[in-house]
Amino acid sequence: MSITLIQGLMLSIFAVIAGLDSWLEVLYIFRPIISCTVAGFILGDPTLGIMAGGLTELTFAGLTPAGGTQPPNPAVCGIMTVVIAHTASVGPSTAIGLSLPFAMLMQYILLMCYSLFSVFMPVMDKAAAEGNTKKFASVPYLIMAIVGVLFFVVIFLSAYAAQGPMQALVKAMPVWLIHGFELAGSALPAVGFAMLLKVLLRVEYVPYLLLGFVVASFINFSNVLPAAVIGIVFAMIEFFRDKKNKQLQEQIEALKEASINGGEEDGI
Repeated sequence: MSITLIQGLMLSIFAVIAGLDSWLEVLYIFRPIISCTVAGFILGDPTLGIMAGGLTELTFAGLTPAGGTQPPNPAVCGIMTVVIAHTASVGPSTAIGLSLPFAMLMQYILLMCYSLFSVFMPVMDKAAAEGNTKKFASVPYLIMAIVGVLFFVVIFLSAYAAQGPMQALVKAMPVWLIHGFELAGSALPAVGFAMLLKVLLRVEYVPYLLLGFVVASFINFSNVLPAAVIGIVFAMIEFFRDKKNKQLQEQIEALKEASINGGEEDGI
């Protein structure tokens, strides 16, 4: 299926919004679970967008920008996963592997921007020394505009202008190579989740992990609602238990303080 000019422009405009959000990390619209879903609605296939969003989100679960580092861009990967799956008629897991080069392209573009934008620092230093607040405040907006244009161009060229060559490339690939991309795309969510667990997993949370694994093993994967409800139940238990412990701790501290103050008065 082909992408129309209007759809290409809408995808590019959304890429600007999601791209700036990934640059600033404000609303987390850039996360694949959101970007894939929106891209699916734009292309008229929300089911594909949601399915691709779930797989791609797990892939990027453990990849988060830290300091000046930049992982493959999740917003571009999410949008291109849906675009490739839609135009090349391949599954979302295969499309994830094919979309990674586009995400890595945006990664290197943003890293290049980090270096090139250093030319604005003397301008801002001069404006700060002169007390020119208007000029000082305008530089960040200029930088954001440049980044937004870059996201627009990358998605428009990749999703709309190059859709013909992209379809031809996918069709020219042998079956074994397509199957390889499918296997790689299926493994990436597990790798992303493992990276997340490496950072977040604590010993006291292992029982919940094992319980979730057992529940997921015995339910129909077309309906993960029971596992989600069980997770919500345990989250609520932990929340109210911590709240009660905090209240008890405050009461104990208050009693200690009252005892100390009372002892001083008795001594007087």
